[in-house]
Amino acid sequence: MTDQRPSWEVYFGELAKQVATRSTCPRKSVGAVIIKDRNILSTGYNGSIKGLPHCTEVGCMVVNGHCIRTVHAEANAIIQAAKHGVNINNSEIYVTASPCFYCFKLIVNAGIKRIYYLEFYRDEKIIKIAEELDIELIDLNKLS
Repeated sequence: MTDQRPSWEVYFGELAKQVATRSTCPRKSVGAVIIKDRNILSTGYNGSIKGLPHCTEVGCMVVNGHCIRTVHAEANAIIQAAKHGVNINNSEIYVTASPCFYCFKLIVNAGIKRIYYLEFYRDEKIIKIAEELDIELIDLNKLS
């Protein structure tokens, strides 16, 4: 009898997609899931600053081609872990889109060692720096 369950990577990638459905910026729905030892530590999606209206309610705030009203999914996942006292050092993150350079810096400084993504999105700077820092960038589409 063969195991019909999805691999852990596919499973967590699918969870990141589900988390992205909570996004409130119509420009890009992104979800993030922080995992350690195959356990979910935190999730995040892109949405506005807590207590302020969302893009879906008042529109995007676009500066230089980017919506700045939203807090990115990766940042929100890291913030949620910190807010609840969850240690994410030496963890991994699954994201529906590879992180922007700013979120990449947060991920590295939070101690996350492996980044799985479903779509490479924009910022190629992270590739060279990830190599220098021994941070793994893994395209989930290449694992299937």
